[in-house]
Amino acid sequence: MPRAVRIKDHWREQRLFSNRTLIALITAAVLICGVMGRLFYLQVIKHSYYSELSQGNRVRLEPMPPDRGLIYDRMGAVLAENTPAYELELTPEQVPDVADTLRRLADLGLIDPDQVPSLERVIRTGRKFSPVPLRLSLSETDIATFSVRQYAFPGVEIQTRLARWYPFGESAVHALGYVGIISEDDLKRIDRDEYGGSALIGKSGLESAYETELHGAAGQQQVVVNAQGRHVDRLGGVPIHLENKPPRGGNDLILGIDMRIQRIAETALAGRRGAVVALDPNTGNIVALVSTPTYDPNKFTRGISTKEYVALRDDLDKPLFDRALRGTYPPGSTIKPFMGLAGLEYDAIDPTAVRNCHGGFTLPGSSHVYRDWKKEGHGTVDMRHAIATSCDVYFYGLAEVLGIEHIHTALSELGFGKLTGIDISGERPGLVPSPAWKQQAYKQAWYPGETVIVGIGQGYLLTTPLQLAHAAGIIATRGKNYRPRLVTAIRDAVTRQVKPLPPVEDPALTLKDPTHWDVILEGMERVMEPGGTGAASARGAPYRMAGKSGTAQVFNIGQNQKYEAGRVSERLRDHALFIVFAPAEAPTLAVAVLVENGGHGGSAAAPIARRVLDAYLLGKYDETGPAPVEAVADPQER
Repeated sequence: MPRAVRIKDHWREQRLFSNRTLIALITAAVLICGVMGRLFYLQVIKHSYYSELSQGNRVRLEPMPPDRGLIYDRMGAVLAENTPAYELELTPEQVPDVADTLRRLADLGLIDPDQVPSLERVIRTGRKFSPVPLRLSLSETDIATFSVRQYAFPGVEIQTRLARWYPFGESAVHALGYVGIISEDDLKRIDRDEYGGSALIGKSGLESAYETELHGAAGQQQVVVNAQGRHVDRLGGVPIHLENKPPRGGNDLILGIDMRIQRIAETALAGRRGAVVALDPNTGNIVALVSTPTYDPNKFTRGISTKEYVALRDDLDKPLFDRALRGTYPPGSTIKPFMGLAGLEYDAIDPTAVRNCHGGFTLPGSSHVYRDWKKEGHGTVDMRHAIATSCDVYFYGLAEVLGIEHIHTALSELGFGKLTGIDISGERPGLVPSPAWKQQAYKQAWYPGETVIVGIGQGYLLTTPLQLAHAAGIIATRGKNYRPRLVTAIRDAVTRQVKPLPPVEDPALTLKDPTHWDVILEGMERVMEPGGTGAASARGAPYRMAGKSGTAQVFNIGQNQKYEAGRVSERLRDHALFIVFAPAEAPTLAVAVLVENGGHGGSAAAPIARRVLDAYLLGKYDETGPAPVEAVADPQER
């Protein structure tokens, strides 16, 4: 049977092709009309708008740094403020060659060549879109030098910022501290979003300790920039809404420091290395915190050069070193009231019992003579008289009876050998030695002779001026123990309300017999009376004082040698110390003074303390010059 053959339907195929062609034409026409309409909208209706955008305009999110909080003294004087300054900044993402740019800026003298490596590290570790400060507080000459060459430095701009300024310069610098450019190490520990746009961060003192309070919180703003990264004013003819999140300024600090008292103390110490700490023993508020020599913190805020910093760091007098908190010194005879209190509490001595002082002391079975500062001795003395005249022999014997373990415990309870807890960093604890400590430190046993010299504040015993002022305050208040502090209140940046900070009271020192306070206080009052080692500095005062002078050896003197200050190098001379509080019947201020290599406490340190007390209690704010050196009954008083 033959196979069926299918005949092709040409008419149907033609109709299918025609339909498909028509659909394609309609689709193409619609698409072409859409494209033409869009082109008409973009090229005609939105021409001016996109003409601007075609030049490279765009919206960029930029950080808004907050205003740093201010610092005030107790009387409202501004100690740290913010002033407008011109700052040279670099935005890494806009700079073709960072290393070459920094090199050329250094060639122009706009940045320190020695700082180029550290700047490169900060730029490398930071965010590419975040501006990096290269130079703070540009001068008019610097601004002119850069402006005429700005075209050659894409990504580098001069911005107006607020720079930190310390109106009193070097005064109170060790308390206030300073701010500096955010370093590579700083970037590792801060929240970079909170520091967006900020160039400075607290480096020491209150500026560092209260960085969180002072810094505030960064804001953000949308800005229009062109292809070169420069700000422009408009985006074509079409308005655009830019969103801003304002920054929150830092809180203000209010201190217990009285700048008038601070400057009195600094002037009294002028030209000498030393420290003064004055505090209210009833609250712990620091009224003056002095360490000399000082330095100008404004050098750091404008960007200190490597040469300037090295000069400060290597200065033989160590102006960067805070002697009030970090300087550790043998307390000398200022330790004697505290030793007397320990002897009474441990029943090691009767305060009315008398001892004969012939100018020397020997341990049983030993021929070594521990000499008194008064060669002929003090004769018959009891505890009150021994404190007033600073009898070494009396306290040699007391130390022997007490023993080093009891001495260690008693002095530790008075705050020696530990941090006071002041609200800035850098404090050192000093040292109250013990047999266990010596074994660990030197792998040696403790010897009885070492106990004897601890009794007069020598040997391994080390204290800071802050500890001495704090311990004097404990005696002044009969055992109350307030933690020293600089900040007494914080003012909120938004509400402007002042929030007082309550004093921090640590556990009080309770005696088993409260009359022991009377013995020590009476002995310290006699120090300031005729016959006492501090009498010269108390002459004519309309208020009563209780104090104790001290002189600490810098090097050991042989058994048969005599100390002669005139024949000893200045830096090997004895340190002069003095502690005092007043009014004796109701103390409101406790003061500790240290004069490095100053000689004798009663002659070098006591007049400085007197001037501080007069200023605080009587309002005598005389800054005419250093405190005079008063004569004492015996120039060898220790």
